[in-house]
Amino acid sequence: MVAIAYSVAFEGVEARLVEVQCSVSAGLPGFAIVGLPDKAVSEARERVKAAFGAMAIAMPSKRLTVNLSPADLPKEGSHFDLPIALAVLAALDIIPSEELSRCVCLGELALDGRLVAVTGALPAAMAAAEDDRALICPRACGAEAAWVETVPVIAPSTLRETVDHLTDRHPLSRAAPGTVGASAPLGCLSEVKGQERAKRALEIAAAGRHHMLMVGPPGAGKSMLAARLPGLMPPLSPIEALETSMIHSLAGVLEDGGISRQAPFREPHHTASMAAIVGGGRGAKPGEISLAHNGVLFMDEFPEFPRQVLETLRQPIETGEVVVARANAHIRYPCRFLLAAAANPCRCGHLADASRACSRAPACGGDYMGRISGPLMDRFDLRLEVPAVSFMDLEMPSGGESTAQIAGRVAAARQRQLARFREHPRFRANADASGAVLDEIATPDSEGRALILKASEKLGLTARGYHRILRTARTIADLEGSDGIRTPHLAEAISYRLPFVAGG
Repeated sequence: MVAIAYSVAFEGVEARLVEVQCSVSAGLPGFAIVGLPDKAVSEARERVKAAFGAMAIAMPSKRLTVNLSPADLPKEGSHFDLPIALAVLAALDIIPSEELSRCVCLGELALDGRLVAVTGALPAAMAAAEDDRALICPRACGAEAAWVETVPVIAPSTLRETVDHLTDRHPLSRAAPGTVGASAPLGCLSEVKGQERAKRALEIAAAGRHHMLMVGPPGAGKSMLAARLPGLMPPLSPIEALETSMIHSLAGVLEDGGISRQAPFREPHHTASMAAIVGGGRGAKPGEISLAHNGVLFMDEFPEFPRQVLETLRQPIETGEVVVARANAHIRYPCRFLLAAAANPCRCGHLADASRACSRAPACGGDYMGRISGPLMDRFDLRLEVPAVSFMDLEMPSGGESTAQIAGRVAAARQRQLARFREHPRFRANADASGAVLDEIATPDSEGRALILKASEKLGLTARGYHRILRTARTIADLEGSDGIRTPHLAEAISYRLPFVAGG
């Protein structure tokens, strides 16, 4: 007899349905798992045997063969424990095969039969919904999976509870979705003293999702400014929140099954590896750029990151997705993020202060900023110097516009963009616009065209730089509620493309 259970194998944020087939046949007693299992899946045999022993279920003196189909798809992760155990129980006529075939199952088994939480419950629920099946997962994953309201989610805490549910001894009720996570407390921009130009750049970056680079001496407030950027961005839409949560589910960073509407904020250290930043490693997990999807990726000490890591950012910045290539698979993750980078002007950080600069100044500034390649630097829409804050500014009381006031203007600008791109769903913000759409929404008048032509000749703008100025000007116009791009909008956008004095 062959019994079939269903589970999933993950390919990026997508979950592919996997048939877990179990055959009981005459022959020497044994328990084999085939179908390209990894080490964790192969070890499921021992966990299943121990869990059966805890339930006083004896393994038959026959040959058990479990096949994970499609057999040419790699199977990774301990979440195959539960479907393997249930397929075996169905093959032994302990649970009804028909009832089991209507469910997608995932969960790790402890030796005493408890179900341990696993990653990826939310994408698994999406796959179950598409195939019109219910989902059985550990209780700790139920709140997360239940966000997919179209699929019944059953969340037992033990294998015994699962068996009792499938045999109708003690049916379990559907799991309830987790709560919408409250926004984490963020600092207010009114607390930042001075740095008015930097605050203006933050507003523009948040309104149009423009990448920005801040260069200034240590203690100028670059990190403090970047940390307040998520508070300026509007709450995630339901679709964006689901996209982001699916990635976080795969990475195992969803807390208590809750989904947050706040834009994510990731700040990896400059010692992070390329796999940690762009994705990869064991299981080709999502990296920081994908965990920052629909949010902010803050990279402090930007030139200190390995050159190879920085160069891998170029394509994701343009396309909004990253492909993690492996010998047997190409895993695709979304990564539409706002890159906020910060750097000192040189290694010692005091290039502008002759009394404190090192003996190699000013050449050290050019060498240090030279770690950022020209093509990568060209992808920053906003490049600004953040000077040291004077003691007079520090003695002034906190004031200026609050984060809430600026966020109101940002939200209004984003609404204009959503209305503008209603017929172009692949564009969500001005930073995404390209081609004929950009020509339509950001065409300057004759005076503005003359200004940008003069700037192109003086600054040696590339075609990419030209288009990024137009996108930034469009955002500045949106913040003012202007239908067209005027010369002041272009002039401000151009001012953020000027070369750094510190970099030579």
